[in-house]
This record gives sequence, structure tokens and C-alpha cells, in this order.
Amino acid sequence: QVQLVESGGGLVQAGGSLRLSCAASTASGRTFSRYTMGWFRQAPGKEREFVATINWDGGSTYYADSAKGRFTISRDNAKNTMYLQMNSLKPEDTAVYYCAARSGTYYSTQINAYNYWGQGTQVTVSS
Repeated sequence: QVQLVESGGGLVQAGGSLRLSCAASTASGRTFSRYTMGWFRQAPGKEREFVATINWDGGSTYYADSAKGRFTISRDNAKNTMYLQMNSLKPEDTAVYYCAARSGTYYSTQINAYNYWGQGTQVTVSS
């Protein structure tokens, strides 16, 4: 069992940057490093979509095409926290951003592969 809380969202102008954080609280006996993590987002009227994912030790990452070159996913297992650094933001990046966790070694881009979800944090990019 793991509980996830996102923070860092807000309103930013196009071209600006934001850093999202996802703080994890894990049940006794399971460490944060046992979970593969991901970021997803959902814009109004659209389905939730994959943004980025990272494996247990941060050694492997994968990005959606829309995020490549602009977003960086990372994690600090000592702090039980995952991050998403977002640069060169565009109005089309406006969405609620969710962090997610799944048990296991390998990352996934699939929503249904993740067992645990945060409540989301709003990111709004103005033009």
C-alpha cells in the first residue's frame, strides 16, 4: 500500500517552468524503491494520458513524445519523492497531473498497470 500526494502545480506563462513533486507514504515493510513510478495528465474533456515513467532506481526513464526534450522525470528514494521538471511549457500542457505507482521492476506507459494514484495537481499554462 502506498499513498501519493502531488504538489507544485500552478499558473505559468507559456515558455515558463514548473517542478511537480510526488511524495509517497508506504506501508510498513515496503520501501519506495520497490515501486516503479509514473506521471500522467488529464486535460478537460480528454482522456488521461501518459507523460513519463521511471524505474525503481531512476536508471531508466521513458517519455511521451509530447514531453521529450522538455520534461525530466526523476526520483529520490531517500526522500520517498518523485519529481517532474517541466520546461518550455505550452498552453497544451494545461491539465491535471497525476503521479502513480506500481509494484515491480519495470516501468509502464499503461494506465491500468498502476495500482496507486495521487489526487492530482492542476497545471495551467497561459498563452
